[in-house]
Amino acid sequence: MLSRRALCLASRAVVGLGPSAGRAWKGVRPQSTASAAKFTLPDESYKLHRLEEAPPKEAEVTREEMLHYYREMQVIREMENMAAVLYREKKIRGFLHLYDGQEAVATGIEAAVTKEDHLITAYRCHGWTYTRGASVKAILAELMGRSAGVSQGKGGSMHMYSKNYYGGNGIVGAQVPVGAGVALALQLSGSDRICLTLYGDGAANQGQVFEAFNMAALWKLPCLFICENNHYGMGTSERRAAACPDYYTRGDYIPGIWVNGQDVLVVREATKWCADYIRSGKGPLVMEVDTYRYHGHSMSDPGKIYRPTEEVQGVRRERDPIKKVEKYALEGNLITEEELKTIAKEVKKEIAAAVEEADASPVLEPHHLYTHVMENQGDLFIRGTDPFTNNQSAAV
Repeated sequence: MLSRRALCLASRAVVGLGPSAGRAWKGVRPQSTASAAKFTLPDESYKLHRLEEAPPKEAEVTREEMLHYYREMQVIREMENMAAVLYREKKIRGFLHLYDGQEAVATGIEAAVTKEDHLITAYRCHGWTYTRGASVKAILAELMGRSAGVSQGKGGSMHMYSKNYYGGNGIVGAQVPVGAGVALALQLSGSDRICLTLYGDGAANQGQVFEAFNMAALWKLPCLFICENNHYGMGTSERRAAACPDYYTRGDYIPGIWVNGQDVLVVREATKWCADYIRSGKGPLVMEVDTYRYHGHSMSDPGKIYRPTEEVQGVRRERDPIKKVEKYALEGNLITEEELKTIAKEVKKEIAAAVEEADASPVLEPHHLYTHVMENQGDLFIRGTDPFTNNQSAAV
């Protein structure tokens, strides 16, 4: 059972929540609000590299879409805050890289593509796992090493997968050439799908990233390379790590675009535009999304030594992606304040219930160490911790 103190700690960090498309919600009844609204996006929403046209400066959004974005982002925020509590209670161990602060990136990008498009990302992957269809219970169970987890408790924080989602990857930058390979497979199969290949600013100087860029450009692969720039690679500022921190230009011969990653509508419109560009056969693009993480690099990093507390507080106050959605929703008369409060209460209960269910899931028995080693493996014996013990493996 999750302690009362844990529930209180987690709920303090919540701003408010909303319903996600395809996921049932209760208690929210339509009020006398608008069915849709159109917004003019700020002039500083985009910067271009080797591109003559930019994504539109206007975005139209329906009430249902806004409810979906709002709820999805708040579920990610609350889930990550709860994961931090579980880590402090030692129910989650090992590495834990949290996504809170970057919610508009995952939600905005997913709103512009379909689940038939492919996606691969780095180790800060909990939010992406949720937007790709996994339940909060399955994600939290995986973090706690329980059998109800996305990867049956064997993957942990960095290794979660689903259809067309090649998960988190623990090796810095290693997923980028894999994403290019997925794009090559899509091209060879004649598919009109694209591969969204994500990496962080900390991986942007990796040699394998530039090798993948080169091959993608040569073969005009249907790949959107996305740099989630949260400005710190572990504890190192981008300005100290990169001679050129304009990551959207780093593809050189590949056109690029810089996007305000704290605005879900800006991210959505930019991704739609990029996806259309790539699907037209023009080849890959590099998209840099300017965002920010609230926690440290991982839970072992307090995130205070290399950046001032005032900086984090300033982003929370001025650029928080969820507050931006709230502003859109209220200004467009799409969602009422009363509805926002109702949704917030519902999602807090939903996350708390998911924690209870995940925590009740059994821990894997030791013999599961030898399962899922190989597919269609037949009789396979794996040596144990001494030369005299052999363990029979199984595909399932």
